[in-house]
Amino acid sequence: MTPAARVQAAIDILDGVIAAARGQGASADRLAAEWFRQRRFVGSKDRRAIRELVWAAIRACGEVPVSGRAAVLRLAQDDPDLAARFDGSPYGPAPICADEPVALAGAMPGWLAKAMAASGLGEAEQAALMGRAPLDLRANTLKIDRDSLAARLPVAAEPVVAPHGLRLPMGTPAETWPEFAQGLFEVQDAGSQIACEALGARPGENVVDLCAGAGGKTLALAAAMHNTGRLLACDIDRPRLSRLAPRAERAGALVETRLLNPGKETEMLADWRGQADAVLVDAPCSGTGTWRRNPEARWRLSPSAIARYQQMQAQVLDVAAGLVRPGGRLVFITCSLIDAEGADGLDAFLASHPDFTCEQLAMPAGRAHRGGWRLSPYHDDTDGFFFARLVRL
Repeated sequence: MTPAARVQAAIDILDGVIAAARGQGASADRLAAEWFRQRRFVGSKDRRAIRELVWAAIRACGEVPVSGRAAVLRLAQDDPDLAARFDGSPYGPAPICADEPVALAGAMPGWLAKAMAASGLGEAEQAALMGRAPLDLRANTLKIDRDSLAARLPVAAEPVVAPHGLRLPMGTPAETWPEFAQGLFEVQDAGSQIACEALGARPGENVVDLCAGAGGKTLALAAAMHNTGRLLACDIDRPRLSRLAPRAERAGALVETRLLNPGKETEMLADWRGQADAVLVDAPCSGTGTWRRNPEARWRLSPSAIARYQQMQAQVLDVAAGLVRPGGRLVFITCSLIDAEGADGLDAFLASHPDFTCEQLAMPAGRAHRGGWRLSPYHDDTDGFFFARLVRL
């Protein structure tokens, strides 16, 4: 492909991404993969260049652009070489007109920037959310320790602040390695690993991962428990929860799973009521802390969506509270940096559950924030998280 044809390809993909963001359609990753699947003649170098341009444009535009062309023109304003590729050549984009629309620069839509600022996150913190995420691994201590894993890997891996974590160069195909197939590690962001550490799961305990999803955090808990005690992973999403069993088998982790019906969680967990030593709630949220991995997600949000997440969080925390035994622990985790989905939810929970109290945390990265703990890309080079540990009196 010519350089100009690559630009037009990026514009075409971006048109699909923008339409999907407005209509809550497929993710940018899926749309790009489908575009390339239908054009198998596109070579690997062209694919890489097109993808880099697509994601650079997504990161550069705060508000949802009017079109893919407007998004790429945002980049072209600061890149003369890119602007020169709008030359009207075959398969390339038409020449730039003086009065055509150009997407607005920014880290996020204005209303989200205000919500971030109100949550104590300034411009530098907001801009960091548009960076590129590193690739972190968690050594599966059921099979190997971190140092031994690092010595076996085919590329150099640096330890991170999470006690079992390693960091690899971006783009490393770690999941194709035999060490992954052998269950020696899981791909897991260092911040997610630290959030799991906040639960303090111990061997022999009864532990519930209430919003387990595909089980990334569940497997970390199984390792911390040394496969002793009882570990229950629950979710209302059948496809996601179904992915846990093969992952647990590969990791050698002993995990029970239970699919829950929405609205009937308390009834379906009646046998665990007041029995859990520790409950992990990785609560549903907007995922603002993970924008480095899926930056177009910020175009899909609305104030009403944030309000719905708040309501869902309150409901799942209420279910979780009923499972915790006196003296037991509940850890509330959200991968959002907006207080409406984190600290405000914690305050509301404590107000409605006087039999719980917050415990002070001291983690290897991050800082205290409104009764809980916050990790951010800017300060910690992890995904963004807010979490808090509560104890039932």
